[in-house]
Amino acid sequence: MASSTDTEPLLRKIESLARFTLSTAERSALADIPMRVQALRADQDIVRLGDRPSRCCVLLEGFACVYKMTADGKRQITAFHIPGDIPDLQSLHLRTLDNSVGTLTACRVGFVDHEVLQVLCHTHPRIAGVLWRETLIDASIFREWMLNIGRRGAYSRLAHVLCELVTRLDAVGLVDDQTCELPMTQIELGDATGLTPVHVNRMLQEMRGAGLITLKNGSLTVHDSAGLKQIGEFDPIYLHLERPA
Repeated sequence: MASSTDTEPLLRKIESLARFTLSTAERSALADIPMRVQALRADQDIVRLGDRPSRCCVLLEGFACVYKMTADGKRQITAFHIPGDIPDLQSLHLRTLDNSVGTLTACRVGFVDHEVLQVLCHTHPRIAGVLWRETLIDASIFREWMLNIGRRGAYSRLAHVLCELVTRLDAVGLVDDQTCELPMTQIELGDATGLTPVHVNRMLQEMRGAGLITLKNGSLTVHDSAGLKQIGEFDPIYLHLERPA
């Protein structure tokens, strides 16, 4: 079962999305939510296309992705997920999954029964509103990714994804002095941007040569945030991040 430490990533995520300060009762309900915590290795499916799950997964540690496969085995990553995210929240209302969720790194995942979430939403309607807001933001991110892959050039496309990840990690307290964990491989970044690993490597080298970033041993440091955002045409409005007044 989960401890209050296990539920902290979920609490941070809820707070980053809420338009209000959580009450003591709401914080206690989230801290005490029953979940079964499981350690998963890298490159392991959490749920698969066609599954009919009776629970949702909360990413507690590590990085995961939502993806789909073509008939000939090519993968398209449609979203990256970070600690605190609930990548399959739609399964609470959609019976059959239309995508797969897999780990990119070793992860710790908390599984929460749908019934538990339904009771939580009924008892704490403001939390229900935040979870609804999260699904809408996931859709907003998907629309931005469609624009990114369909209309931006390779250099801008990759810069945009890096800006997004840094912004989302910073919102949940996982960026320190413009440095954060970013363990995606060039293959994974390519699957997210529609680029080959060779092309991703070339773009990363250009960004490093321009003094924008350093990406080494799974750690990203942004040296010129404004420059990277300009290249990526990055406007965080689509992330709809909120801080309580």
